[in-house]
Amino acid sequence: MSNKKYLSIWVPVLATVTVLTVVANVALNIAGGWVASQFGSGTYTFTNTAEAADWDTEYYTSDLANIDEVDAAAQALVEEIAAGGIVLAKNEAGALPLAPSSKVTMLGRAAADPVFGGSGSGSVDTNSAVTARAGLENAGLQVNDQVFAAITAFADENPRGYIEMDNPDASTYYIGELPVGEYEAQSASFAQYSDAAVIHIGRPGGEGGDLTTDMTAWDDNAEDGQHQLELNADERNLIDLAEASFETVVVVVNSSTTIEMGALQDDPEIDAILLAGSPGATGFNALGSILTGEVNPSGRTADLWAADFTADPTFANVGGFVYDNIEASYPVSAVEKATSNATVTSDAPFVNYAEGIYVGYRYYETAAAEGFIDYDDAVVYPFGHGLSFTDFSWEVVGTEVGDVDGSVSVTVEVTNTGTTAGKDVVELYYSAPYTVGGIEKAEVVLGGFDKTGLIEPGASETVTIDLAVEDMASYDHLGNQAYVLEAGDYTIGLRTDSHTVAPGTEPITYPVDSDVVYAGENHRSTDLTEVTNQFDDVSAQFSAEPEEGKILSMSRADFAGTFPTAPTADLFIADEAVVAGFAAWDDDAAAAEFEGEMPTTGERSELALVDLRGLPKDDPQWDELLDSLSVGDMTGMLLNGAYQTAAIGSIAKPQTVEPDGPAGFSSFINSSINGVAYPSQFLIAQTWDVELGAAMGQMLGNEALQKGINGWYAPATNLHRSPFGGRNFEYYSEDPYLSGSMLTAVANGAAEKGVYTMLKHFALNEQETNRVNNGIATWATEQTIREVYLKPFEMAVKNISMNVSYVSDEDGTVSEATIGAGGIMSSFNRIGATWTGGSTALMTTVLREEWGFEGFAISDFNLYSYMNPNQGISAGTDLTLTFQPSKSFSDSESAKAVTDIRNATHNILFTVTNSNAMNGLAPGATVDYTPPVWVYLQIGISVLLGGLVAFGSFMVWRRVRRVRAGVPEVGTTPRGAAADPSSARV
Repeated sequence: MSNKKYLSIWVPVLATVTVLTVVANVALNIAGGWVASQFGSGTYTFTNTAEAADWDTEYYTSDLANIDEVDAAAQALVEEIAAGGIVLAKNEAGALPLAPSSKVTMLGRAAADPVFGGSGSGSVDTNSAVTARAGLENAGLQVNDQVFAAITAFADENPRGYIEMDNPDASTYYIGELPVGEYEAQSASFAQYSDAAVIHIGRPGGEGGDLTTDMTAWDDNAEDGQHQLELNADERNLIDLAEASFETVVVVVNSSTTIEMGALQDDPEIDAILLAGSPGATGFNALGSILTGEVNPSGRTADLWAADFTADPTFANVGGFVYDNIEASYPVSAVEKATSNATVTSDAPFVNYAEGIYVGYRYYETAAAEGFIDYDDAVVYPFGHGLSFTDFSWEVVGTEVGDVDGSVSVTVEVTNTGTTAGKDVVELYYSAPYTVGGIEKAEVVLGGFDKTGLIEPGASETVTIDLAVEDMASYDHLGNQAYVLEAGDYTIGLRTDSHTVAPGTEPITYPVDSDVVYAGENHRSTDLTEVTNQFDDVSAQFSAEPEEGKILSMSRADFAGTFPTAPTADLFIADEAVVAGFAAWDDDAAAAEFEGEMPTTGERSELALVDLRGLPKDDPQWDELLDSLSVGDMTGMLLNGAYQTAAIGSIAKPQTVEPDGPAGFSSFINSSINGVAYPSQFLIAQTWDVELGAAMGQMLGNEALQKGINGWYAPATNLHRSPFGGRNFEYYSEDPYLSGSMLTAVANGAAEKGVYTMLKHFALNEQETNRVNNGIATWATEQTIREVYLKPFEMAVKNISMNVSYVSDEDGTVSEATIGAGGIMSSFNRIGATWTGGSTALMTTVLREEWGFEGFAISDFNLYSYMNPNQGISAGTDLTLTFQPSKSFSDSESAKAVTDIRNATHNILFTVTNSNAMNGLAPGATVDYTPPVWVYLQIGISVLLGGLVAFGSFMVWRRVRRVRAGVPEVGTTPRGAAADPSSARV
């Protein structure tokens, strides 16, 4: 080969291999977090000192021997939860229970294609779940196979609508019911299975999109204005066929949001209605047991079921609204650099909570009291409604009434006056005095509840409900800028639901002589400091009177004149303050305003993270530990927080594992983590049973210990502001008190096993439409924010606790400490125009200073430019839920940035060291790290390629030297010399 050709081939090859090797190694280093999530992050081997060999370092232990036992127990618990949560909404003439071994015909698509849960991060594996048919057959019912086969075949060929999390534009909303003609073709089989028609009506939900308010694009028979949560023509035809063909017709609603049920409730031919939610792995067994009477239903509605969703005050302000005059621009993230040079520019969406505090039953009860609606026409099932196969009577056997700093305690004796054992729910509501033009007040508000155990016929059980007087205060954001217990008579009474006063009970009148303003040092007893306005910029967008560019606040004083409408043209023009709120975070300005000193980093220390277990967060040893960390150690953890917190070898911090989701552990990146599918939180809330909630948390804690799980992205506690919310299946209720109570119970159950929960999504994240399009600007008054949407989070932060066993001295003595809530997740949306995760008012002032939160906050999944990590750690969002290198700190060098990085690290380490992540570790533990196989492959391949490049370079160098020295090419003669054929090689 000629020198010229040789060099023209090998020089580019060697250059290309060199560049690819360098680029691949740089990319692997930058994207190491993501690669590790897919292929392993290596092994950290922790070693305790010899002195600690006999110390008790198993801080949390499982109640069950292995994962198989956990799975079996969890499946039994799922069935118990469903049995306690399924609501018997209608039961005319004792149609239920059905006789044992009844022959039934299952109708409706959801009979063969049930809705077990929702899609997205809250989804779970239901491949082995008990089906709707199996649930009935396991209870002894016989099912019409011919009709069921026809439904199955149709459902297999005609998928129902599905919300696509990552591509909302690809979502579909088909109801997908089998046309009635296909049922009629099987009608000859009805006579053999005629004991009852059991009609299953299903509606799915999912992360990434809301249910549609316009079905005309998805149903050829849809009328103008028809929405997804009313029966379509095929379903109505099916109902008619069932009524004409069967004496007994039972409807099962398989949905984790409310649907319009007025026509069926009022229909005398519909004998029974069960609200079954999304029942998870084994919940359909409970449905079968209720149908046959083996289980007496005791669920209560967790939402009010309205007759006409289009008449709800939220309806006009649900959907996609985008400002006309904002084009928001942000510096690109590392991932976006591949497609953009400098900035990402997109729209600015918004949503107006114009209904204020009047959400769900709070609106309907108040509007009825004011004569604005006819309650019986507007409401199908009140909040807290549910029937039983037996009857109960209540008698108040004791009351204790304290002063304004105390509580009202009501003791009720519940007696089963029927013939079947059952459970009952006692509900306590209060009514605050309302003055026209004053602080907005709902007519009734849930103040407490309790669920009895199983009461045998003729037997009684006593329950006591306490209501703190200060909890009846209302937030006055316009006047006192504080919580106020206004003067007047408060009425406290027992109800069987939000509308029905319990028979035979009398309300308690609680007089307040003069206004009690919880301001200054006279703040509420549960607050650490004074509570005053923090969201004036958000409230400023509202007006009590019609005003150009302002959202009209709905008021009890004039429901007709202030009833919410869709945004008018002027509301699509953002004012200067809103435009400024969408501006990108300014690192330079933040750094310039900071007055602190540069923190110490990289100092030598012998402390390990476990040494600080059980110590107060302000213990001086925390400063020593944090001083020892490098900025690189800290940022490597803070920017790589997808379902984990990263290990830090220098302080013997192990990697933690933190999966989704609200219906049981699930993971996008590790299939071995996916566990038993629990019922939707919607159905869990319908149990009104905090003991069952705690049992769920404990069981998940046992599963966590078996699987090496430390944190949990749950429970989710946004509210059912609208029935069209795509993630309603992930959330408990429309009511903050019920939500907060269930949330706290579940989280405390998990905490018993050392699992910290990431309460989500903080806050006002009730809509999926436009959720990541620069974050929805969510507008609500501060009263609405505090009394309604922050309330369940507040309850949880103030009431979650984790007992922490720790080794407290050199002799191995085990002591006990207690910490509060370990984690919280900020949300995609904005509170006003400020990203929630970047709101100092929300993430620090309210969360930490008012409520006393000491754990760590994580962002929602951060792939979006508006979610700036520097803004997050400045405001109080510590960990970025993402894989490196999709996010980076634009400033990691200024005193401001390093201080924020240090504080965020402190928050994370405090939670981790007090969790089950420290199981087996004693003070003084050390760590050795073994890289994963892919790192050795990277090194080996890099060395091999480097060697080949070196050898090739040497050979090229030799050839170049030969050329320069005039050595003839092989098979040639020197220039100017005669060829000698005898010298040629063969």
